[in-house]
Amino acid sequence: MAQSELIEAWEREERHPFSGWDFSHLDGRMIEGQPPWSYSTRAAELMRCAAAVLDLGTGGGERLLKLRQSWPARVVVTEDYPPNIRLAAERLLPLGVQVVEVPLTDDGPLPFADGEFDLVLNRHSGLNTQQVARVLAPGGAFLTQQVHGLWATDLLAELGATPQWPESTPDKYVPKLKAAGLAVVDVREWSGPLSFTDIGAIVYYLKAVPWLVPGFSVETHRESLLALQRRIKRGEGLDFTARKYLIEARKDPTSDKAAAPVSGREGALNEEDELNRSPHEQV
Repeated sequence: MAQSELIEAWEREERHPFSGWDFSHLDGRMIEGQPPWSYSTRAAELMRCAAAVLDLGTGGGERLLKLRQSWPARVVVTEDYPPNIRLAAERLLPLGVQVVEVPLTDDGPLPFADGEFDLVLNRHSGLNTQQVARVLAPGGAFLTQQVHGLWATDLLAELGATPQWPESTPDKYVPKLKAAGLAVVDVREWSGPLSFTDIGAIVYYLKAVPWLVPGFSVETHRESLLALQRRIKRGEGLDFTARKYLIEARKDPTSDKAAAPVSGREGALNEEDELNRSPHEQV
């Protein structure tokens, strides 16, 4: 394919619509290894022992809907990206879920009462540890899976970028959770392969997650993309490094409102997670 045709194809990928947190356009074109734990399985176990759950940064509600059979009586979600808020409302409000628009940052407040939830979930969203501890009921659980701050640094380097939040690691959040009064019961880190079959897949991915390479476009990063294309011509793969971590914590059961103990943590976190097997929700 001529260079001009390649660039036109990449520009079509750049314009291809993306909504919610749906990466199905990249099925078979972006392949991510999977960590040895199952966030979804553990979240489902914890929900079955809860009366009220708060899902922070639910996106369009895609993953939460897959866990619907395990929902407790009360489900509340937050989201702050306008297209996702609309999707979450369309999908979740008819099911009785409360959808709250609130930005998630390391220091921003949560608009909920003290001890309002006996389970807080957070998958790949901003995390204020003090607020999580505040809204958790005594004995409540907190489960988070996060994209490591050094996610795909080798891919970013190819595009002249560096990680925006390199400090986003367990070394940052575990002490914060402990300082907030939570007992950290599990911490896991993982690194593995992140591969693409073609440059167009990289273009689509970086447009979908624009914070990875700020200002990215085919026009602004054409030379870097062409350099990656030359790797393919040399028979080299588009292989990079994915990194994630998981933390589970608990609030001390200091009152009669404490949540019942949950069993099976080790088994759940070592089980293969079919929901986690696709590359649709990378970051």
